[in-house]
Amino acid sequence: MTDSAFALDPRLAADTVEVGDLALCRVLLMDDARFPWLILVPRHADLTEITDLPEPDAATLWQEIRIATGVMQALAKPDKVNVAALGNVVAQLHFHVVGRFRSDPVWPGPVWGFGTRTPYPLHARAQLIERAGALFSAA
Repeated sequence: MTDSAFALDPRLAADTVEVGDLALCRVLLMDDARFPWLILVPRHADLTEITDLPEPDAATLWQEIRIATGVMQALAKPDKVNVAALGNVVAQLHFHVVGRFRSDPVWPGPVWGFGTRTPYPLHARAQLIERAGALFSAA
């Protein structure tokens, strides 16, 4: 069950575009053309750790991470999908689902803190959101 008091952290809102909602999580696309990157944010207020989720929601979260991983694989055909929850900069509980390629500029290192975010061209971003939304709907 989601929380009516849920609000997306302003830093996440500034760097992402909404793809849609799953049963528990808001799905976002990181607006960075260097890496295919989804973010899942459980729609509960004031959560910072995975252990803050009620147990039934924790099970739903793992199902949604599996779905998002499958969407990422279909969307970008990456060599590897990284899933992580850091929260050092944005405390709001959220999960990164990042498609990685052996040819990407930081492989095999982490994507965080590398260079400057490169927003998608608007038409490419719109197409990616549409494709991602269709893949989530079909999952």
